[in-house]
Amino acid sequence: MTDLLLRNVRPMGGPASDVLVRGGRIAAPGADATGAAVEDGQGLLLLPGFVEGHTHLDKTVFHERDWLVNEVGPRIVDKIDTEREWRARTGHDAGAASLAMARAFLAAGTTRIRSHVDVDTSGGTRHVERVLATREAMRGVQEIQVVAFPQSGILGRQGTESLLDAAMAMGADIVGGLDPCAIERDPVRHLNIVFGLAEKHRKPVDIHLHEQGSMGAFSLELILERTRALSMQGQVVVSHAFCLGDVTERDRDALLAQMADLGVAIATTAPASRPVPLVAACRAAGVTIFGGNDGIRDTWTPYGSPDMLERAMLVGLRNNFRRDDEIALAFDCVSTAGAKGCGFEDYGLHPGARADLVLVDARALAEAVVVRPPRRLVVAGGRIVGREGVLLA
Repeated sequence: MTDLLLRNVRPMGGPASDVLVRGGRIAAPGADATGAAVEDGQGLLLLPGFVEGHTHLDKTVFHERDWLVNEVGPRIVDKIDTEREWRARTGHDAGAASLAMARAFLAAGTTRIRSHVDVDTSGGTRHVERVLATREAMRGVQEIQVVAFPQSGILGRQGTESLLDAAMAMGADIVGGLDPCAIERDPVRHLNIVFGLAEKHRKPVDIHLHEQGSMGAFSLELILERTRALSMQGQVVVSHAFCLGDVTERDRDALLAQMADLGVAIATTAPASRPVPLVAACRAAGVTIFGGNDGIRDTWTPYGSPDMLERAMLVGLRNNFRRDDEIALAFDCVSTAGAKGCGFEDYGLHPGARADLVLVDARALAEAVVVRPPRRLVVAGGRIVGREGVLLA
């Protein structure tokens, strides 16, 4: 691997400096740069590679030419049923979809991804198998975590538990779960299965919790009880956690205190249509909260893009962030907090970190989030992989 010297760059908007990449990692200041390839950073803003903490690579039609006409109903079960029927009818290829989306993410500077991948009695483990192939294809330039996700539920579709078990044995990284009360209607049995699989395979848990109000708070309490009982501190993520946006402030703070004590993180997509956990309140309580797109242009939604600066902007808007230091919190959701919440190692701009770097033409971090300029340069694992928003061969 060729060493790389980035001259005249401004890490996180700070003073101009040179950054040396050696052996795919950021070298200590003052290290000998003899023989390194040189890139003139032209005083541009240097950022760490972005983190997509919650998406569905397997579902997208982002790469397809034809527009998918969306006629789905308003309920979550409508979306689940419509998607399952559509995928079976069209033979949607999760391999081609996930690879195209992963490459689009990389071109825009995202080098770490957590993707939930459907496992059910209709598709079996086929989607997981194909996203695992994408993970392998992107190895070295992009790190992809695969969540075995029971999108259609476990209890109502006999055989799903065995399929989840098989998906974990195939190489999935995380055990997924879904709405223990609203979808499964038996939270104890559902959590028995999810945490049982996690214990069997010694893997973390990431549970979709769309449930709002007191129902969601009840499910969250049960998740926290399981986390404590199984000593899974720091190994559980609750995705969405909409209930934290519409319970009383007193109840919210009590739940956040438990989550902080157990190291349970929150993945938020900051949708405009739902109550959401507030970034400032979560951080004040000591809870890691990070960001993701959720689905991108699929049967659930026509919205979204593989640009984490855009997602940071949407997190900022949803949280009414206006000050530069507040917008920095929104960026943290798609960078450092994302890496921490997902457990991605060796992340950042410090010496020894993996050299995942993005250069953008912006005067400050807040401007990068607000304007979302093209990515002048993307470095992944010490290699230049993109220029001017275009992925190199």
